[in-house]
Amino acid sequence: MRDIRLGRRRILIDGVPSLVMSGEVHYFRLAPRDWGDRLDRLAEAGCTAVATYMPWLVHELPDGSADLTGRTAGHRDLTGFLDLAAGRGLAVIARPGPFVMAELKNEGIPYRVYARHPQVHPVTWDGAPAPTRTIDYLAPAFLEEVDAWYAAIMPVLAERLAPRGGPVAAVQLDNEVGMLSWVSNSPDLTDGVLADFAAWSGGAFGGLSPRSPSGPGSPAFHHALGAYNRDRYARYLAFLRERAEAYGVRGVPYLVNIHGTGGGRGRTYPIGISQLYRAYRGRPQLTSGSDHYLGDLTVGNVADLYVGNAFMAAVHDADQPLTSLEFEAGTGDYGEDLALMVPPSALELKTRLCVAQGNRLINYYLFAGGVNPPLDVPAGDGNDRVAFTGERHGFAAPVDPEGRTGPAFAAIRSVLSAVRGAAELLADMDEEHDDVALGFVPDHYLTEYAYPGDAERRAIVADLERFRGMGSRDVLARALLLAGFSFPAVDLQEDFAPGRVLVLGSATTLAARVQRRLAAYVLDGGRLLLAGMLPGRDTDGAPCTILAEALGLSAGPPVEGTAEFFPSVRAAGRAEGRAEVRVGVLQHLSAPEAEVLVREAVSGAPAGVLVRAGSGQAIVLTCDYPCHLDFWTGLLALLGARPRHTHDAPVPGIVVTSTADPGGQRLVHLLNVGPVDQSLVLSRDGRPLFGGRRIDLPARSGLMLPEGVMLPEGAGDLAWSTCELAGPGLLRRRGTGDAAQVGDRLLTWPDDPAARGQTVRPDQERPAPGHSTPSNGS
Repeated sequence: MRDIRLGRRRILIDGVPSLVMSGEVHYFRLAPRDWGDRLDRLAEAGCTAVATYMPWLVHELPDGSADLTGRTAGHRDLTGFLDLAAGRGLAVIARPGPFVMAELKNEGIPYRVYARHPQVHPVTWDGAPAPTRTIDYLAPAFLEEVDAWYAAIMPVLAERLAPRGGPVAAVQLDNEVGMLSWVSNSPDLTDGVLADFAAWSGGAFGGLSPRSPSGPGSPAFHHALGAYNRDRYARYLAFLRERAEAYGVRGVPYLVNIHGTGGGRGRTYPIGISQLYRAYRGRPQLTSGSDHYLGDLTVGNVADLYVGNAFMAAVHDADQPLTSLEFEAGTGDYGEDLALMVPPSALELKTRLCVAQGNRLINYYLFAGGVNPPLDVPAGDGNDRVAFTGERHGFAAPVDPEGRTGPAFAAIRSVLSAVRGAAELLADMDEEHDDVALGFVPDHYLTEYAYPGDAERRAIVADLERFRGMGSRDVLARALLLAGFSFPAVDLQEDFAPGRVLVLGSATTLAARVQRRLAAYVLDGGRLLLAGMLPGRDTDGAPCTILAEALGLSAGPPVEGTAEFFPSVRAAGRAEGRAEVRVGVLQHLSAPEAEVLVREAVSGAPAGVLVRAGSGQAIVLTCDYPCHLDFWTGLLALLGARPRHTHDAPVPGIVVTSTADPGGQRLVHLLNVGPVDQSLVLSRDGRPLFGGRRIDLPARSGLMLPEGVMLPEGAGDLAWSTCELAGPGLLRRRGTGDAAQVGDRLLTWPDDPAARGQTVRPDQERPAPGHSTPSNGS
């Protein structure tokens, strides 16, 4: 029996903080004779768990019954697969839907559901049918069908829960809730939904046509429609959990996955967070899991991953840990056209960063490919299989459909070797943060719906998309991260603790309640860096200048660059000494009492100022200044914030953060996401670390090092670029078994080959050549 709980933002297994490293293996896409091999490959790679979808579409038979034991076909033997995983000591993360996506037809919903209940497929703008195979989640007919599916599958999982001695350690509720209507800009607008919306909103929008909203009142309607759908998602997920518990699934964590990355970027990922966080925040034994599809990790998108994790954590409660339920693995060649090849190093870099930020569960998706079985009843759609990808599926996975391993397999095995070495530490560590926090406004991402005929709504969405989150051109977050700052995010729609410098990418639209909260924060002594536009309207489109008035500022209209007009600015005052730079947009500020930091190059009008208001101060930068790291660190220094970690690497591309456990043990995490090898000396609070020795960090690589380690002079051929943490208190050379004990600091690594691998402690002298002491191994 194993007790698995979420607490203190950790996964506690029998009360012990633990990391769960998993890989997705679809049993229904493999012959049962291959299951053991794929599970063995999973364990060989270093995983301790297997995750799998359990598709309704696959298990339901033509008569409406469900086969979960393989009585009709081997690939349906879910019970056999679960028992096989248990026999190998692998935990199972169950993903039973009802939606599963995974390139399955109908997103994993049986054809029968649509045929029997055509009303569950919603209509959208102008009464047109929704263009995707989505469903009105709260349609009574759909909920009845889901209940029948849960009645079949949940008892199978309940019998095999970890607290009952089985392998099932967690259960995901549905999959990518709200994604289909978002990506198609097609909100559910059936008669039943509209009646429910009218009741929810108190009939406030009776003057608008809800299926074709435009004109006066439209911005408020769109905002309310997005908020209403978030409430619907919360009700739907609550229904799923209640029914799962009713069928016996209790005592293990529930998971909700967050969608939203695409095209190698995470700029829209917070839309998924905003859609679903009300469904899980504050709910016991329930947490969110990311879906990461970023391709390579580079200077251009490393902030996307970092900020995505930070925004997730910002809306978690004190017990909810970060997890990743679909952590992209493989080559990325999803079209099997060689249009994209993600280097294996991306897996290592992304894993290292997510673990450093406190991800307690990572599920590599897809770990093993397979074959799509045929439908029981041919659909006449060109392949008559359960998925639209054809016969072979998962051809980009680390283990391909035929069971051959690719480069990504070795990358997973390598990075998990490093993670396992530090697992006892990492599982009970939290990321340490600097005196800076990035503001998160969930309603800035309430933008998935815009009626095509409403120009005003489209303009509001475009403004928010341009400036929100990571800032215009993503410069705000990218500059923070690559300048050495480690930072959390703060949900500005809730009360937050004062202290850190608050950094916000600001659009013209900012809710009145958020403006009031920010104004009070500054007036009460807070420090604020606002970058983008000076907010001038509420979410309903009405003028709102609460924050501007509190800061004693006003702003003109945006000045946009064009093919023939090139707005430029020059740093001024305490920020001067830099060349004039071109920007894409700026606003002239009127600030009689402010200290000017940036001026338009031609007119001299302020476009960046420092103001003192009440007992606090704010820097307001109303131009998309380039990602000059010294400029941004200079602005934050004026507000009293400096990164703890600094280094002398000559080229941007180094990401550094640290983690610490309750006992004060600390790990330093270094990533080089750039394309060039780097050599650097790392310091913390101005004090050189590791004895001031240079760290060689090759391009596209990372390190985890105990901060107390010092490499002294005369350490032979050992270079930091070849070191890795092998366990609590152990360093080793990568690719060898050689290890040296780390106490408060490492004195030396034995040069004598005969002595390598022995224990070296701070209070011991180095052994004489040719003599050795017993080794504790690695």
